[in-house]
Amino acid sequence: MSRTVLVTGGTGLVGKAIEAVISEKQSKDERWIFVGSKDADLTNINSSRALFEKHKPTHVIHLAAMVGGLYHNMGNNLDFLRKNMQMNDNVLLLCHEHKAKAVSCLSTCIFPDKTPYPIDETMIHSGPPHDSNYGYSYAKRLIDITNRAYHDQHGDLFTSVVPCNVFGPFDNFTPGVSHVIPGMIHRLHEIMYLKDPEKQQDEKVFPVYGTGKPLRQFIFSEDLAKLIIWVLRSYDSVSPIILSVDEEAEVSIAQLAESIAKSFEFKGKLIFDDSYADGQYKKTASNAKLRKLRPDFRFTDFDAAIQRTVDWYLKNYDQARK
Repeated sequence: MSRTVLVTGGTGLVGKAIEAVISEKQSKDERWIFVGSKDADLTNINSSRALFEKHKPTHVIHLAAMVGGLYHNMGNNLDFLRKNMQMNDNVLLLCHEHKAKAVSCLSTCIFPDKTPYPIDETMIHSGPPHDSNYGYSYAKRLIDITNRAYHDQHGDLFTSVVPCNVFGPFDNFTPGVSHVIPGMIHRLHEIMYLKDPEKQQDEKVFPVYGTGKPLRQFIFSEDLAKLIIWVLRSYDSVSPIILSVDEEAEVSIAQLAESIAKSFEFKGKLIFDDSYADGQYKKTASNAKLRKLRPDFRFTDFDAAIQRTVDWYLKNYDQARK
């Protein structure tokens, strides 16, 4: 049976990674369509319906979302709540109307703030999320609720994946909006090449926001893309599945900063500015469910993935979102 796969948010970080993976190993039984905000306003039901009528998907990977880093979330919780709820409701309604399998993308940041670790798929709704991003978190949690409701009432096969922090080529490097890795890459590039050009590299200082102590799991976008494609083709449960690196792969923000500095061959000094909020200290996720189903999967080495991301940014600086 041939498939028509519609990828919303297809021009973003994860969408571009899926496109790259698919282009390397295209299935003759699948037609892939990658769309972005220019193709439809997913907060508008009429615009969304026109998109679905045009492409008539049998499968949908729903990546489109209003997203941002810690400080962007803190000041815009209402926008994150409303816009994401509108998008998700429209997309899942249309998946139901077209009888399409839907795979939506959540995030480990939606889990409860006060919780035992590691977190797993059963704990999404077991307490309030961190105050810094409650708008985004509750909108994303509602996808899981909506998936179950469509399944229970209509038998629709809607599921969701829960990745840890994603990074890689085609990320959003815009200051004030970006997540931690692209934000650091952009700032260090400016420090090295654009600010105080008369200074020697070993005299320059790279300020890292916060104490550097928080712990995070990071997944390279190409690895996540491969796993999402597997979910689309082979995972047939309404229950969400965490797509994360192993618990042992967790790194501190300080270790992250050091890896980025090494990739840039930065010779200056790193300092930690504790006047900035750290956000949640940790949100360690268990990938036991994934490991049981895909024990053979190998994640890209963290430092190697950081190097590939920095290399992409330097090569594509003029075209990168920043």
